[in-house]
Amino acid sequence: MFGSVRKEEDARRLTDKIGPNVTPLLFDVTDTKSLQNASRQVASIVGPDGLAGIVNNAGIATSGPLVYQSIDEIRWQFEVNVIAPIAVIQAFLPLLKAGQSPATKPGRIINISSVGGKIAAPFIGAYAGSKHAIEGISHSLRRELQLHGIDVVIVAPGAVNTPIWDKDSAQDMSQYAATEYAKPLQAFQRYMTGLGKAGYSPDQVGEFIRQVFELKAPKTRYAFVPNPLFNWVLPLAMPHRWLDRAIGRNLGLLPKK
Repeated sequence: MFGSVRKEEDARRLTDKIGPNVTPLLFDVTDTKSLQNASRQVASIVGPDGLAGIVNNAGIATSGPLVYQSIDEIRWQFEVNVIAPIAVIQAFLPLLKAGQSPATKPGRIINISSVGGKIAAPFIGAYAGSKHAIEGISHSLRRELQLHGIDVVIVAPGAVNTPIWDKDSAQDMSQYAATEYAKPLQAFQRYMTGLGKAGYSPDQVGEFIRQVFELKAPKTRYAFVPNPLFNWVLPLAMPHRWLDRAIGRNLGLLPKK
C-alpha cells in the first residue's frame, strides 16, 4: 500500500503508525514533476503486477461569501480539488493495467467527493463547486474507462472530525468582518465546528472506503453521512426553495418568523 504525504515528518509518522505495510510517497498533488516522480517510484516497486486501485482523497476547503472571496483563492480551491485528482489519475493510470491483456484484471479508482457534491451550503461555494465538479468528472471518466474495464466509484462522506475546518483557509473570516455577511458567517462557523466534532472519525471513513474498494460489484456512488435522515435524505427530498429558506433563517440570512 502507498500513501501520499507532503512532508518528511508526515512520512515518518505514517511509517511509525502503520509499519512496513505502507510506503509513503512524498509529493504534492499540484506539483506535476513530483507527481511524475512518485509514479515512477511506484512503478519500480510494483513492476508488472501494477496497482489494485487509486483513492483520490487530497483536498482543501476554503470558505467565504462568493461575492467577496478572492478569485485567486477560488482558483486554488479548484486547482487542488479538481485539477490535481485528474493529474493523479493520468500519472498512475498505466499502473492500473489500462490497455493490457483482457485477461488482466484492471484496477479501480475511488474519488472522494462530499455531501457538498450534492448539497451546497452557503459560504463554501468554491468548495461545493469543486465537489460538484468531481461528481461530474467521475461519472464521465467511468464511462470512458469502460474501454479498459476500469471502474470509477464516488464516495461522499458527510461530516468528518478532522482539522480541515480549523485551518486558516476555512476559518479566517476577518476579511469579511466589514461586510453584511459578518454575523451569518459567525453562525456558519459555529454550525460547521459543531457538525465536524459530531462527525465520523477518519478511521471510520477509511474503513468505509476500504469496504467499498473491496466490493466485487460496487454502486457508482456512496454517501457516508452521520444522522443521514436529517443531514442527507430530507435535504435532498426538500424543494430547493424550502431548503434555501430553512438555511437562511438558521444562519441569519433571512429574518426568523
